[in-house]
Amino acid sequence: MDLNKDVKYVKGVGPNRVKLLNKLKIYTLKDLITYYPRNYEDRSKPKKIIECINGENSLIEVVACSNIEEIHLRGKTMYKLIVRDDTATATAIWFNQSYLKTKFKYGKKYKLYGKITNNFGNITINSPIFEEQDKNDNTGKIIPIYPLTYQLTQNVLRKIIENGLKEINIQIEETLPQEITKKYNLMPLKDAIIQIHFPKDLKQYQLARRRLVFEELFVTQYALKKLKTENQTKAQGIKFLKEINLDDIIKKLPFSLTNAQKKVIKEIEKDMESNRAMNRLLQGDVGSGKTIVAIISAYKAIKSGYQVAVMVPTSILAVQHLESFKSILEQFNIRSELLVSAMTKKKKKEILEELKQGKIDVLIGTHALLEENVEFSKLGFVVTDEQHRFGVKQRMTIVQKGNNPDVLVMSATPIPRTLAIILYGDLDISIIDELPPNRKKIETYAVRKSLEPRINIFIKKQIDEGRQCYIVCPLVEENEEIDLKSVTKLYETYKNEIFSQYNVEYIHGKMKAKEKDEIMNRFKEKEIDILISTTVIEVGVNVPNANIMVIEDAQRFGLAQLHQLRGRVGRGEYQSYCILKYEGKSEILKKRMEIMCQTNDGFLISEKDLELRGPGDFFGTEQHGLPNFKIANLFQDIEILKQVQECLSENKFENLSISEIFEQSFFGKIEYQRF
Repeated sequence: MDLNKDVKYVKGVGPNRVKLLNKLKIYTLKDLITYYPRNYEDRSKPKKIIECINGENSLIEVVACSNIEEIHLRGKTMYKLIVRDDTATATAIWFNQSYLKTKFKYGKKYKLYGKITNNFGNITINSPIFEEQDKNDNTGKIIPIYPLTYQLTQNVLRKIIENGLKEINIQIEETLPQEITKKYNLMPLKDAIIQIHFPKDLKQYQLARRRLVFEELFVTQYALKKLKTENQTKAQGIKFLKEINLDDIIKKLPFSLTNAQKKVIKEIEKDMESNRAMNRLLQGDVGSGKTIVAIISAYKAIKSGYQVAVMVPTSILAVQHLESFKSILEQFNIRSELLVSAMTKKKKKEILEELKQGKIDVLIGTHALLEENVEFSKLGFVVTDEQHRFGVKQRMTIVQKGNNPDVLVMSATPIPRTLAIILYGDLDISIIDELPPNRKKIETYAVRKSLEPRINIFIKKQIDEGRQCYIVCPLVEENEEIDLKSVTKLYETYKNEIFSQYNVEYIHGKMKAKEKDEIMNRFKEKEIDILISTTVIEVGVNVPNANIMVIEDAQRFGLAQLHQLRGRVGRGEYQSYCILKYEGKSEILKKRMEIMCQTNDGFLISEKDLELRGPGDFFGTEQHGLPNFKIANLFQDIEILKQVQECLSENKFENLSISEIFEQSFFGKIEYQRF
């Protein structure tokens, strides 16, 4: 069976659906069967009507004791059906689904699955999924729920994946050595692929997931280990000059360094003066001063006769870094320049020519730095900022533009050290675990949505005093399954109703880079009072005048990401505030909100996030601030990670190249793209 065959040849796809699948990055049969569910609904165990819990989804087996009744309401039509079992009677309700009129017969038995509402004994089941009692297409089992795109339904995608699995059936070959599957009690791969989509029960799902997580982490960790070994054994790195005294630049700074910054600078300096190529991860909380550490390190490289490349994920962040580098390095006659895709051809050509001639000391840019025509005269030091936005492969591409340059990888996503060692296995790790003494604590409040009017009054008061506000929501467009406000809908409400006297704008990830940069610049220049956004503003934007961050549906975010977003305020002289609007009553949710209100320490927050999420549950957890694995979740899969580390420490795979291990892995190109 050719797993690389085009998905359009799978039964049930066709020319229209292939475009929808491509939007989900499903191009081949292999992509299809490794498009894992994000959730599951247990529709396997029917309940008696009287046993159903108010507000919960339940499966009931009932008899229709009426015909469908059609009721016209304002703007919509309701369809009602009375059903009963031997314990109670209930009413099934649907809206705007006229085809239902022919779907039910009086006295016939059906299975219904939906949300139960019990209002003082008046029981309803809302918009239930239904089928005749002798059928098991959509009930009577555990049902996978997939991430969707517009115009593609769960039923259609489920059927296509089922057809894809029938095609491969038992023809998937085992990819891990038998000694590993036996030692770690791993389910055979072919069983795991089937059970992850259509598990017989919870235990089979857990075994399937464990097997697939193990393999994904195994190939990732193997590649990182191999990369580190290759980095350490390859040709000699640059030995930067010991006589370049960093005190010369440190004394000229307009502020004092923290002890944590001094410690990290010593670690980097030691690496730079050795003849081994440095590959170091610099972790530090938002505002801990990572950029100044990069500037000081760059100074040593330039004064030793080399050029520096600084790669960041967005144009606005590149401009911000350029300002920081220039403000410090210009006094030493060091020239810093910018390279971003939005520049004119003429300006770009000029920059590239001067770079090649060695007239530019520091080049700061986005992915534009990776292009083939970017040639350095003598590249010796590479900085990549916001590491989780770049893959290892991109890091290696820019490194190849020099002769084994030293590499400093910066990340403001605090993750526990144990996790960092596993995640960035090809790097040495430095941590800035201290904030500058003048940083004001961001006052954080977790509030129910019912307090919205009071929050809006507070926002108006701050804007009237000259401040600005961010409002962040999780989604860009309406999703029928998750009832969250979208950016555009919220924008209309705030601009036209609540904050009509202020300048309100919105920004989201689907906009073109130029458009996003233009809006962010206007916000920075105080032309916009309120900026409504998705998490695109998470990374590194510096607007000192913005002092309020309101996060809608805060329960939908991981703590690490809430902390990252909060870090967009508190950058100026004004007292700053973060308001977390949330819904839900679970104890874990309350604890998570409490942690955000009690501490501004990103490392403590990430430890607590890990602790609270624990081993995860049947419905999985959203993973934020960490690279996107296809199925593994670093918050809940720590124990599997440890087993993978133990397995790899036995050194039985040293003779395999990175590409070979990926080719043998079932994840194949999926994972290899990251490297």
